[in-house]
Amino acid sequence: MKELFNEYVKNIETYIMFQIKQEAAKLTPELKAKGRTPIALAMGAPVAPPPKFVYEEIKKSLDTPQIHTYSTPKGESWFLEAVAQRMKNRFNVDLDPQKEIFSLIGSKEGIANFIRALINPTTNDEEKDIILVPDPGYASYTQMIKTSGGKSYSIALTKENNYMPDLYQVWEKMKKDGYNEKKVKALMINYPSNPLGATCTKEYLKHVVDFCKEKQIWLMSDAAYCDLYFDEKDKPHSVLEIEGAKDVAVEFYSFSKPYSMTGFRLGWICGNADAVGAFGRLKSTIDTGIFKVIQNAGAKIINSKDGDEYISHSNKGFKAKQMIVVNGFRELGWEIKDEDIPKATFYIWLPIPPRYTSSKQFTDDLLKKSGIVVVPGNGFGENGEGYFRLSAVATDEQLKEVISRMKEDGFYYK
Repeated sequence: MKELFNEYVKNIETYIMFQIKQEAAKLTPELKAKGRTPIALAMGAPVAPPPKFVYEEIKKSLDTPQIHTYSTPKGESWFLEAVAQRMKNRFNVDLDPQKEIFSLIGSKEGIANFIRALINPTTNDEEKDIILVPDPGYASYTQMIKTSGGKSYSIALTKENNYMPDLYQVWEKMKKDGYNEKKVKALMINYPSNPLGATCTKEYLKHVVDFCKEKQIWLMSDAAYCDLYFDEKDKPHSVLEIEGAKDVAVEFYSFSKPYSMTGFRLGWICGNADAVGAFGRLKSTIDTGIFKVIQNAGAKIINSKDGDEYISHSNKGFKAKQMIVVNGFRELGWEIKDEDIPKATFYIWLPIPPRYTSSKQFTDDLLKKSGIVVVPGNGFGENGEGYFRLSAVATDEQLKEVISRMKEDGFYYK
């Protein structure tokens, strides 16, 4: 019966984070027996609880008459209005709540469905629509495109191009590589970046908008980490701050990272009205909206003093965790310059020791010997080979234990 599934599903791989989680679970009894209970630094999921304010709002709203009934895929009007207010407060961006905003069951779902709305599926490789994606980049982008019947083209993010590549050069390289420029539907950007923690300038966002307008392709901006930053002078921007961006751009936001609401599955897409409208028509055939209790909690937290204080407090904590890891790896022989320390996110991106021949060889060794769960860089694209990603989301004590175990088990850089 397996042959009845479509070609896209037959060829897709299990999401790398779940692969790693399964492997760690399988090894847990053996690791526990030798005092190396796994420490999970793979998933990009904050471990701190959400703001108490969120739980209080949930408890209060549960008694609201008819709160249990269907919502709408678009989102309740008061949720959309709260999002519009947040975008105005945070970025000074004006949005029409009814035409330029749509609720999401988390930004991951939104990105996947927007890709579905763009791509005309085909198994003929020459006819496949193309989306440009960052490499290294969020592992799900390429799989989302693949299962929608399209193909991705990698944009190399490197230290040499300061993780802000010239897109006109990328376009020319793409054509030389044999890709049909007429099949390109969109460009995906992700700043601050998963897995790099890299940020970009407002000037670079203008370059991106100008490029997409000239090439007449959609711009998809994944802004899931926009509120995870460590200095006001490095505060990430919305692409919608750029003049004319709404002509070509949509942006995706999530409650998961800034408010630790990972399991709530709540976010929004905003930007170009035609794009949001087309996306909404697709969504209306797929789901019937988010539990109104969850929407209410989200609507209340994003424009509250409690929410802003929670983000500020969390970011200070993430910075402290980042420095525990950075200083620890420096003691282990990694050369980490101050200017290379990420200015945003809880991710740390480092090269594997030179004695290893691949990222996976190193991360497998680290798991099997020391119970430390991190992600091989090639899981984020070809340009990630030779690196690994660590999510500094565990407790401070666990992060210190990571460094201690690596020292005891001989995981020095050289």
